[in-house]
Amino acid sequence: MHADWFDAPGYWLAREVLQRGVAAIYLIAFVGAARQFRALIGEQGMLPVPRFVAQVAFRVAPSVFHLHYSDRFFTAVCWSGAALAAALVAGVDDLVPLWAATSAWLALWVLYLSIVNVGQRWYGFGWESLLLEAGFLAMLLGNDDTAPPVLTLWLARWLLFRVEFGAGLIKMRGDPCWRDLSCLDYHHETQPMPGPLSSFFHHLPKPLHRVEVAGNHVAQLVVPFALFAPQPVASVAAGIVIVTQVWLVLSGNFAWLNWLTIILAFSAVDQTAFARVLPLSAPPAQPGPPLWFAVLVIAGTVLTVSLSYWPVRNMLGRRQRMNASFNPFHLVNTYGAFGTIGRVRYEVVIEGTDESEPTEATVWKEYGFKGKPGDPRRMPRQWAPYHLRLDWMMWFAALSPAYARDWFRPLVVRLLRNDAATLRLLGHNPFPHGPPRCIRARLYEYRFTTWRELREERCWWHRTLVGDYLPAVALGSGESPPAR
Repeated sequence: MHADWFDAPGYWLAREVLQRGVAAIYLIAFVGAARQFRALIGEQGMLPVPRFVAQVAFRVAPSVFHLHYSDRFFTAVCWSGAALAAALVAGVDDLVPLWAATSAWLALWVLYLSIVNVGQRWYGFGWESLLLEAGFLAMLLGNDDTAPPVLTLWLARWLLFRVEFGAGLIKMRGDPCWRDLSCLDYHHETQPMPGPLSSFFHHLPKPLHRVEVAGNHVAQLVVPFALFAPQPVASVAAGIVIVTQVWLVLSGNFAWLNWLTIILAFSAVDQTAFARVLPLSAPPAQPGPPLWFAVLVIAGTVLTVSLSYWPVRNMLGRRQRMNASFNPFHLVNTYGAFGTIGRVRYEVVIEGTDESEPTEATVWKEYGFKGKPGDPRRMPRQWAPYHLRLDWMMWFAALSPAYARDWFRPLVVRLLRNDAATLRLLGHNPFPHGPPRCIRARLYEYRFTTWRELREERCWWHRTLVGDYLPAVALGSGESPPAR
């Protein structure tokens, strides 16, 4: 089968970027799941998968773990997914028949969907759905046995449009600081996990912050429409999206959200645009798709169009939701971020002591996290696109104990037992030779130090005690985080 309306041979390099990029994100996601799941959702985790699948039906959250669960099986799923993703990063799908390549992408999607659907609060982030939707489209891009399908490339642009335009709308409808252009006076300091350059971005002159916000509005509310324009306009629009996303990568840690958005932008970049910056040879000759693959692509397109009703309704409605999946398969979702910006940064600091009866003279030792702010002298680290799930949820816990009601107490219990899986999620354990007798959590207000303070005091943060988040507890004390 060969049809000009179906094939897009001028986008063969765009397909390579899309598929290798999505596979790389899958690889990071599976490795992260394998390294973090035991303490989070394992059999003895804070929110165990066996308890979840006993309460939630398969049709609500389809997953292979409804059929069987053990920590060993979960580990096998994670590392199998990682191995398959690594093979796809290396381009193995171009060395096998089209049916085998399509099956490999489908297997990746099924395996990661199975993890997300039992991940509960730990996997309730918009970029999980974004990866699943992008991975589903990667399955419909084919391999070197056929030219890239035009329809799939348009679906990828439609996904990118929803990511950008949804984020732009939620900002304009949300916090007034997006409308008066002042949000970046606070955002770099109060974002979930600042990176090594976040302090630099925070201290930029306020007029430049106004320019940043205005540029963001253009990039998210105007430029996405140009993705559907003829070339070279679409490639220019994709370039603007890529530049703005690189800016976000440099200024913070948002797991793979920005990286995957950059990858999706290449769906609008054709061979001519690539040739302007890269020395490229002529594209390889690629035949049209077999009938079965053409039918699969058309069916995927019809499915996407029919499911698009819900995200379009969400974007146009007055009560827009930031990140939502309208079906248990996480296909054709709605996206958005930071409709509200915090003005003050709060952090929950967990401390322990060897004393069974703490007094005012008790010496408390602080637990350190890998990514979130803790020790004021510790420079923020770059972790994205890797996702530190516990660190992110600690940011939500500082906003309100309601976000931590189902997992904070189990976390404290595991720290009181020096649980090895839990301690592997942390950056520093102050009790390496035995568990603490008591643990408490305190709430602090954090702010970036000025350049002068950084030079003189060697501190990246100043922090001020707000009060107790969790009073001192020992095993069996029955305390839980108070409302604030």
